[in-house]
Amino acid sequence: MTSVDSEWSQEGVASWYGPGFDGKRTASGEVYDMDDMTAAHQRLPFGTRVRVDNLDNGRRTEVRINDRGPFVDDRIIDLSHAAAREIEMLGQGTARVRITVLQMSEMLLCSLVQVGAFSVLDNAGEVERRYRDRGLPVIARRGADGLTRVYLGPYDDLEKAERARDRYDGILRACE
Repeated sequence: MTSVDSEWSQEGVASWYGPGFDGKRTASGEVYDMDDMTAAHQRLPFGTRVRVDNLDNGRRTEVRINDRGPFVDDRIIDLSHAAAREIEMLGQGTARVRITVLQMSEMLLCSLVQVGAFSVLDNAGEVERRYRDRGLPVIARRGADGLTRVYLGPYDDLEKAERARDRYDGILRACE
């Protein structure tokens, strides 16, 4: 991981998610554990560590970004059950917060944009061919879970990776 020179922060509303998602895969591919100190953010790279300050009561916690969300207009971060409990926002469900990046993921150095995950290899091959025919850098990798993921990249510039993610509705991931 790489340290951030100047602290990036964002203010808005936090929410939390728990039992209904516990044990399911996050957008990063890891399994969600509502008792881990993790969170979902729409844009920050997976693996980024952030401090979350509850502006209503002064409580704070640190979490690692491992998922995408929240997908409600006025919300900026979805906290795990454990993180929400730590800043005492479980009862009300939301809180006004400031999030500050403490440590940015190395994804800044090399990023891929996942544009699909397929259980049928031929389907992955077709999507890979379509992007290649457009002249885009594309690779496909079969995972231990049996899915073949199709990625654009790699990108060594985060802004280019983010533009590709936004244009092709993908998921930003660090190079392996």
